[in-house]
Amino acid sequence: MRERLFVGGEWVEPERGHYEVVDPATEEVVGLAPEASPRQVHEAASAAREALGAWSATRPEERAAVLDRAADLIARDAEAHTRLARAESGATTGTARVMQVGVAVARFRRYARGALEPVEQPLPPQVAGAGPMGPASVLGAVAVRRPVGVVTCVTSYNNPWANPAGKIAPALAMGNTVVVKPAPQDPLSVYAMARALREAGVPAGVVNVVTGSGADVGEAAVGSRHVDMVSFTGSTAVGRRIGEVCGREVKRQLLELGGKGAALVFDDADLDAAVRGIGTTFSFYSGQICTAPTRVLVQRGVHDRLVEKLTASLRRMTVGDPSAPGTVVGPVISAAHRDRVEAYVELGRAEGARVIRHGSSGVDGKGFYVAPALLTGCGNGMRVVREEIFGPVVVVVPFDGEEEGVALANDSDYGLIDYVWSGDVARAFRVAGLLRAGGVGVNTVGRNMEAPFGGFKKSGVGRDVGSYALHAYSELQAVVWPG
Repeated sequence: MRERLFVGGEWVEPERGHYEVVDPATEEVVGLAPEASPRQVHEAASAAREALGAWSATRPEERAAVLDRAADLIARDAEAHTRLARAESGATTGTARVMQVGVAVARFRRYARGALEPVEQPLPPQVAGAGPMGPASVLGAVAVRRPVGVVTCVTSYNNPWANPAGKIAPALAMGNTVVVKPAPQDPLSVYAMARALREAGVPAGVVNVVTGSGADVGEAAVGSRHVDMVSFTGSTAVGRRIGEVCGREVKRQLLELGGKGAALVFDDADLDAAVRGIGTTFSFYSGQICTAPTRVLVQRGVHDRLVEKLTASLRRMTVGDPSAPGTVVGPVISAAHRDRVEAYVELGRAEGARVIRHGSSGVDGKGFYVAPALLTGCGNGMRVVREEIFGPVVVVVPFDGEEEGVALANDSDYGLIDYVWSGDVARAFRVAGLLRAGGVGVNTVGRNMEAPFGGFKKSGVGRDVGSYALHAYSELQAVVWPG
């Protein structure tokens, strides 16, 4: 598989050749991704700018039809897309099929409906007295959502289908055009998505895809004078740099950044339910997910029982080939990331944590595997407790009372999603209201896909998902008239 750039509705040869995309499970080459030059990135942004006027003027029904057809086409080829996603991201087959390709289909369908949502909100009339502005009158007003313009979508490596779909679909639904810059580790799925969008009837220039293994491609996509907004999912460090560029140019931004989700487990909690939820850190994307409950804060009375149950859960998790039916934990994305996660586990050991592990760190000597790790005996000052590891690693910190548990949860640079497990629902909701996080799961790690998603503190800026994504990719305009 040898991809080309998708610019202005055409497949374009990259000026800087190609780089290899590697299967994290086998270390074999999956395909060749194009190396765009900064000049080609600016051409993509220019093409998006040229296409903006016509696309933003289309009827919502036309945009909805295109997004619906894209969903149909992605679903038609779902098995091929699943194999590609598994190969380039290392996700297990079930995760690739359901949580990557399946969610992408669902998001295109959701925003096909979203394109038809009302964009006008009538406002109460206001009586204006006579004065320098004119005679007395009654003024009517309406707030109208308009497209932002050209949106650069910089997507994450942990989900090469759902994450791009969650940006592209609502942006197009609102009449924007996009330049998509996928993560360099697994960009091939996004080119497959672009083919589906082209076949679905997206006009030339409305969707553009550019890739590169170096930082200059992303910098060009963010900094282009044609770009009005940047939507980014990734690390807080990169998000800061994007925020600096957007701040200088006063560009709109939607930043979904890091997380270190606190899981508060009270002594009256259903511990088996808590373990099932916390255990998703190990199994879901091999811990490479910002919403994971990686920081377990457990009331001291049930600490030992919870650790015992988490340890037993760990032993039931099969580490191995993501294409094998029984595999629960696949590889992480790259050798460099494997080494980073392993370094954090050793740091935790050096900081005084007890490390409990299960599974091999390699399958036949190949692949970027990390054996899941449970770190107990931790304190809130440890780096492994405070920093995002982004791998199958869970840390456990005990607490005594509710006030201390809340204080520990909030003592973090991050605030994306926290979790509360308690048999007392009133207490669980009270605690949820005290947590400085963009979302709180009460006795669940499940998400309502109409609820706003985004973070407090260094976990991001803005909200998306559901209708909130339509709001994120639009500007409000007030229209006022005399009544």
